Amino acid sequence: MTLTDLRYVVAVARERNFGRAASSCFVSQPTLSVAIKKLEDELGVVIFERGSREILPTRIGDQIIAQSLLVLESADKLRAIASQGSTHLREPLRIGVIYTIGPYLLPYLIPILREHAPEMSIIVEEGFTDDLQNKLKSGHLDVIIVSNPFEVPGVETRIVYREPFVLVMPLSHPLASKKSVHSEDIVNETVLLLGRRNCFRFQVLQECPTCRENDNVNLQQSLEGGSIETIRHMVASGVGVTILPCTAAGAAEYTKRLLAIRRFEDITPSRDVILAWRKGFPRAKAIESLSMAVNSCPMSCVEKTAFNRPAHSEKPGIHSYTA
Repeated sequence: MTLTDLRYVVAVARERNFGRAASSCFVSQPTLSVAIKKLEDELGVVIFERGSREILPTRIGDQIIAQSLLVLESADKLRAIASQGSTHLREPLRIGVIYTIGPYLLPYLIPILREHAPEMSIIVEEGFTDDLQNKLKSGHLDVIIVSNPFEVPGVETRIVYREPFVLVMPLSHPLASKKSVHSEDIVNETVLLLGRRNCFRFQVLQECPTCRENDNVNLQQSLEGGSIETIRHMVASGVGVTILPCTAAGAAEYTKRLLAIRRFEDITPSRDVILAWRKGFPRAKAIESLSMAVNSCPMSCVEKTAFNRPAHSEKPGIHSYTA
């Protein structure tokens, strides 16, 4: 018994004529007649009464025809499901990314995605976490790249890498002579921070108590920048020091000539970068492709994480990193 046999049965039931049924199935009448006779022999029943003028289904034949229709419809649904799967990497993927990640991840990510999924165009939108979260839940974005903590009902998350924070200062700064720095070293420094809408600002303040003290007590010494690029320019010009994600710290061309980048001795400030997507999002292969592409990005200062690891606010220990 094959799907083709069942199609022949349905065609004969519809046309009530072997010749017309064969024509609708694009086969010869003998081919169709032989196939149906073999099916009747296999099942041990007569499906059609062969009259001189009209072909009629028997009582059991009516049941077989009805079941054949159900089987053929189920087969069509399977093909539709498979077809949807094959388009996972063909339809555009709308990605949202926060400002402190996009400029430093996307130059690596886009070429790798193009290689892994050449038919899947990428639409990228940068924004603040709250804005991207709203667009994700409303369906305007398919997946967003943000940082923990990020717990939203109805949204799946996956940690893709951990990124340490480093101290960035002018190359002429006294602390630049050290191989690494202590959090107490920056107590009296002018620490440049991002604006208050940016989640990275709060991550720095949470991870670095000394920076929190500067922000609260010596507020007149703290300057806010609208972007990491602006802050880095101000540091290069000698205004103060800052704490940046390691991927952003050395991104400028003048970094080696004007800036020094140092790790902390006593604290290990970092952030978990995650993918977030709606639980009902049907294109699982697109999410997997994006995860693999992020994991393939040559960012030597970050710690890559295993796939399928859910994001959460608790941070496991960092093994090692280089800035």
